[in-house]
Amino acid sequence: MSHPDYRMNLWPLGTPRGVSAVAGPHDIGASPGDKKSKNKSTRGKKKSIFETYMSKEDVSEGLKRGTLIQGVLRINPKKFHEAFIPSPDGDRDIFIDGVVARNRALNGDLVVVKLLPEEQWKVVKPESNDKETEAAYESDIPEELCGHHLPQQSLKSYNDSPDVIVEAQFDGSDSEDGHGITQNVLVDGVKKLSVCVSEKGREDGDAPVTKDETTCISQDTRGLPEKSLQRSAKVVYILEKKHSRAATGFLKLLADKNSELFRKYALFSPSDHRVPRIYVPLKDCPQDFVARPKDYANTLFICRIVDWKEDCNFALGQLAKSLGQAGEIEPETEGILTEYGVDFSDFSSEVLECLPQGLPWTIPPEEFSKRRDLRKDCIFTIDPSTARDLDDALSCKPLADGNFEVGVHIADVSYFVPEGSDLDKVAAERATSVYLVQKVVPMLPRLLCEELCSLNPMSDKLTFSVIWTLTPEGKILDEWFGRTVIRSCTKLSYEHAQSMIESPNEKIPAKELPPISPEHSSEEVHQAILNLHGIAKQLRQQRFVDGALRLDQLKLAFTLDHETGLPQGCHIYEYRDSNKLVEEFMLLANMAVAHKIHRAFPEQALLRRHPPPQTRMLNDLVEFCDQMGLPVDFSSAGALNKSLTQTFGDDKYSLARKEVLTNMCSRPMQMALYFCSGLLRDPAQFRHYALNVPLYTHFTSPIRRFADVLVHRLLAAALGYRERLDMAPDTLQKQADHCNDRRMASKRVQELSTSLFFAVLVKESGPLESEAMVMGVLNQAFDVLVLRYGVQKRIYCNALALRSHHFQKVGKKPELTLFWEPEDMEQEPAQQVRTPLCPSPPSPDDPSPAVPLIPSSVSPGLPQHCSLPGRVSGPTGPPSSPRPRPVGPAFWHHLPFFGGNHSGERRALPVLLMHGCWPSGVFLRT
Repeated sequence: MSHPDYRMNLWPLGTPRGVSAVAGPHDIGASPGDKKSKNKSTRGKKKSIFETYMSKEDVSEGLKRGTLIQGVLRINPKKFHEAFIPSPDGDRDIFIDGVVARNRALNGDLVVVKLLPEEQWKVVKPESNDKETEAAYESDIPEELCGHHLPQQSLKSYNDSPDVIVEAQFDGSDSEDGHGITQNVLVDGVKKLSVCVSEKGREDGDAPVTKDETTCISQDTRGLPEKSLQRSAKVVYILEKKHSRAATGFLKLLADKNSELFRKYALFSPSDHRVPRIYVPLKDCPQDFVARPKDYANTLFICRIVDWKEDCNFALGQLAKSLGQAGEIEPETEGILTEYGVDFSDFSSEVLECLPQGLPWTIPPEEFSKRRDLRKDCIFTIDPSTARDLDDALSCKPLADGNFEVGVHIADVSYFVPEGSDLDKVAAERATSVYLVQKVVPMLPRLLCEELCSLNPMSDKLTFSVIWTLTPEGKILDEWFGRTVIRSCTKLSYEHAQSMIESPNEKIPAKELPPISPEHSSEEVHQAILNLHGIAKQLRQQRFVDGALRLDQLKLAFTLDHETGLPQGCHIYEYRDSNKLVEEFMLLANMAVAHKIHRAFPEQALLRRHPPPQTRMLNDLVEFCDQMGLPVDFSSAGALNKSLTQTFGDDKYSLARKEVLTNMCSRPMQMALYFCSGLLRDPAQFRHYALNVPLYTHFTSPIRRFADVLVHRLLAAALGYRERLDMAPDTLQKQADHCNDRRMASKRVQELSTSLFFAVLVKESGPLESEAMVMGVLNQAFDVLVLRYGVQKRIYCNALALRSHHFQKVGKKPELTLFWEPEDMEQEPAQQVRTPLCPSPPSPDDPSPAVPLIPSSVSPGLPQHCSLPGRVSGPTGPPSSPRPRPVGPAFWHHLPFFGGNHSGERRALPVLLMHGCWPSGVFLRT
């Protein structure tokens, strides 16, 4: 098979409901900005497509009376005509059907909606088994449910070593929200890369949607039970346009060359189908675009929406920039950053003037008198080997009575960021550093991030410390907060710390360790690590006894070529005891500081809360587990954690089933949020669901999170180092909201960067083979989780070589039967049944155990073999006919593997489905 051409495929957008699909003047009523269209057609000419927004006064009154509802709009990237906002009561999301009902709002906007009459509500067909349509289809789960201190991306120069091991794609906050590493952005498979294949089975709106596949709107709902209706609404106002209004995509000419529009505008087709197509003036386009449009078919552009009129299907925009060739890392990365509003520009001269000018900078002598001097203590950092922004350090001094003095020492960033300065303002606006696979977009200038603030070894540094007296069991006997000066004796990597933990009685050779200052020995550092590890194990055990939750999910790490920057390989990052050690003490410090600032400023503390799971989605998951006979207790975070820990065995398939269920459990989880304590009257709302604690905040990463800088200022005021923070509670809440928004955007960008590199790796280095496990079956599709890479994939029946398929419920269990098309037309079609969480083992009477069988059922919990598309290997001929009795392992069926881009578009990659082995083998190959 020849190597495919991986050019971006410009699929046309699906047609908004009630709107013509023709990309020409006949469907728009008026040209952009010109209501006097000369076209004779009257189709849509006199009638607005979108409703006029309500007035601010009416909106305010409606929200007060409860006749209007506000919420953040989520558009389903798989079915972009579907959108949702959360229900205020935590019940099933409110459904918004179609582009017209969205009324020009974009994904992430804060909107106000008005409920439709009940007869227009969405009818949820119970037999469709399609409950997941409510989900955001992006990972809305908080990264804090993952491990704290998952190594963030802080890369050395590519020239530092032959291969750069990228240890994380996430910013490594804390595991406060119970999530291990979230990799849900790969829910839709390999992103960005595509080839021209048949449109059969496409996920986006171009493919016809059958009544069997989705729910429908009924005109007569009187006889239906209340449970089968989902409240539906329309957008009447946009409170805040949180979407950047920027998109990456492609240019093409309008369809009608004779129209007036053709002479003035080109059509910009966003890669993200949730963004409308956009008219852009030809004067913004390359000079030879009209004459040579094909030359730009694979060129990625950035466009910004400037207007979207009520009588026009498409928005009006300005072409901002040509990025380069689609599918290449740097153009795609710049597009991702721009779409999500990440400021990656150089810091201005005004900002840089706020930094210390006389370099090398040294600590002023008078500062030592204001701080506790810890420079002689054995203090060290533990970070990814590539990290350069070192926020935190640890110390552990044994005491004569058998207890320990344990310190968490955090870079005193607030010392270098004067309140109200230009530096402060830009840090507040950026709110967070953004960690991509290949680089970091810093919140602060690199002089601060990597030198002045970073706790580099054998250098005097200003810090803010929390120091406890702890028993070996982790019981707190005493606690101290204060400004300090430290001198880290060494920079350990997680691997260094892990080797010390694993070799408690062996001296680690000096050549295997980083340089250690002469005042301290490697044995002293080794013993401190062992003592911290022992205490951390006790703290961790007690946290889970007290009801904490952790949802570990797979996270990809990449090896990059030092010359090209391209990915050479990937692996799942292993979360080990050294990671857990750091995590426990960061959590302890954050909780201690939360209580300290809340006691001092009960109306002005910047805290972090984690709401309980979404009620309706949780109920659906409870129902699913009940159907499958899984004894999972969802009554509390601790009960869920206990169920996940104890329900499954430790064999290969049990662990895979646990991975699937863990993934499912993450879906109802909500984001953790910064908030000002003075604006929430009910202390119960302060609670952190996953950690199961009453108060929590972020203190430990001020180099990369502005919220932590604010918390440092609050703590300094609480300790009398400075005056009270000059910020009213509502102003602090606005900053908290902004931090929440930027944190979510940063998380999306990090995930999409991972997706991009994974796609490039698959394209360049494939095939990547892995077992997958079926997660669930729908009426016309089934989902699998590729275990080795954490990739979720939906496989559509109309993309398979099937003669037919049939969905039914046997009892409560959904069952999808596939009738495969035989190669020999004289044969009967082979039948395969897919049902949830009940794997069928090979037949006991199989005469040859080495020859696999077609399983009678494939389900969540049922492993599949899976390889992602790349260079050709293995059988490439036409499919052979699988038989219902023992068959060999090389029976292939073509299966479009839906990729897509970083914004949610779905495009098909050619893959093959191999079936006829146990467990049923899904091989995704070019």
